[in-house]
Amino acid sequence: MNEKERQTVGLMKFSMISPVLNGQEGNASEYFRRLAAEPVKMPGAGERRFAAKTFASWLQDYRRYGFDGLVKGRRSDKGKRRKISADAGERIAEVKKGNPTMPVTMLYEKLIGDGIIDPMAVSRSTVYRFVEDLALSGALDEGVEAKESRRFSHDKVGDLCQADLLYGPALKIGGKKVQTYLHAIIDDCSRYPMWSQFYDVQNFESFRHCMKEAVLRRGVPRLLYTDNAKIYRSQQFEFICASLGCTLIHSQPFVPQGRGKVERFFKTVRMRFLSNVDADRVGSVDALNTMYFKWLEDDYKRKAHTGLDGFSPHDVLMSQLGNLRMVSDKRVLEEAFLYRVSRKVQHDATIQIDNILYETEAYFAGKRMEVRYDPAWIGDETRKLPLYFEGKKSGDAWMVRFHDNARAKRKYPGNNRPQPALQDGASTAISYADMMGGGGVV
Repeated sequence: MNEKERQTVGLMKFSMISPVLNGQEGNASEYFRRLAAEPVKMPGAGERRFAAKTFASWLQDYRRYGFDGLVKGRRSDKGKRRKISADAGERIAEVKKGNPTMPVTMLYEKLIGDGIIDPMAVSRSTVYRFVEDLALSGALDEGVEAKESRRFSHDKVGDLCQADLLYGPALKIGGKKVQTYLHAIIDDCSRYPMWSQFYDVQNFESFRHCMKEAVLRRGVPRLLYTDNAKIYRSQQFEFICASLGCTLIHSQPFVPQGRGKVERFFKTVRMRFLSNVDADRVGSVDALNTMYFKWLEDDYKRKAHTGLDGFSPHDVLMSQLGNLRMVSDKRVLEEAFLYRVSRKVQHDATIQIDNILYETEAYFAGKRMEVRYDPAWIGDETRKLPLYFEGKKSGDAWMVRFHDNARAKRKYPGNNRPQPALQDGASTAISYADMMGGGGVV
């Protein structure tokens, strides 16, 4: 099974356990028993039956290691000591769910006092990171008023967001008409725009930027509801959602009713903002966004909403800030939004990304590696692209600089003698006798 096939299987596993992660299924054991009763069509393997314990193990792998834990053949903790055992982890989750407001310092002391952990083996920072991972995966919400959360699952801020795109005004820039597009990610409970912005391109990269801003500012939604547009169905976006622990749901084709909140938001944008915009006098997309952000803050977010019992989106959001799943480690967020592409390293230790040649260590030649990168890095000679092999960071790739390579010392085939560096304006003769080991003169 190659890397792409392993990742496809990992995404399939995530789709099956995500209802538990995001509170759609309050009773994990009962849900897994229902799954076990029917065959599952796995990519590359056809229909297979899995035991309920297998689904439970996938859930545990995700909570411990993230998306990489679901990719077959990977173990993110390979070669590392697991400081918190499975039994200790369950007890920590149990104590934390019973005392959700308890600071980690007090939790750590209680765990030591109850004999759950050994302070000589497990530090307070380790427990802190473990609790943060539990919170991010939604494990601390499991089993807490499960019946009520299923019935009113969208009555809490951050539980469900809707994403969509609206064609904006065509601006007159430099004598040309430039079409604009408005991406929006709206919280279902508060109608608050987690992030919304105009762009001059309609592609995945613009939506990726919008999604990243939304997560950075307002946390990770437990569910994200979109239509079936290509940008929402890309595998890169599936990787992002799986890495964040966000369940991606697509509406039925040609049925917009399920996305009523974001559709209603766009109607408000047309009526109360775009109707007052003179597109020929705006001048740039940045200027349009400046006007739009001001309208959002002064008008939409603060205005009472009939669907919110007279409260404003801002009021509802502020009343439930504790329910937002904020990402505490920015490095985790940055890594989740990196592009992932598979490349085979050529015999000369090079790979190509977006028509730009990169090189890496010679011992990677012939291996298929996963390259993770931000599009802004491509073409920047100062940025190295991280390379992963079976989910583990194994090296880096850097841009090929042909001018420098022409002066690099090399070795002749056959005798390992260094080749003289080329000098400006000089030519270097090739001794075929030396290459054959004869040592004669050409």
